[in-house]
Amino acid sequence: MTEMATISAKIPKEKKKKMEELGISPSEVFRKAIDREIEEREWEQVIHKLDEARPILMKTSKEEWVRAIRESRDER
Repeated sequence: MTEMATISAKIPKEKKKKMEELGISPSEVFRKAIDREIEEREWEQVIHKLDEARPILMKTSKEEWVRAIRESRDER
């Protein structure tokens, strides 16, 4: 079983009441929002790393990439 941690948040009473009226689960909303934020930040990190790698990758010609891929396949 996954180990869990507890977080809390303060919201205006009107919003809490509206959530209750609409049957909205705060826990589910928090989990989904946190999952979305984590995914977005991870993608931002990937894009940043690709931007850093781009100048290095651009120095390599298409022919060198093709040769490296063929050599790698031949080693299998």
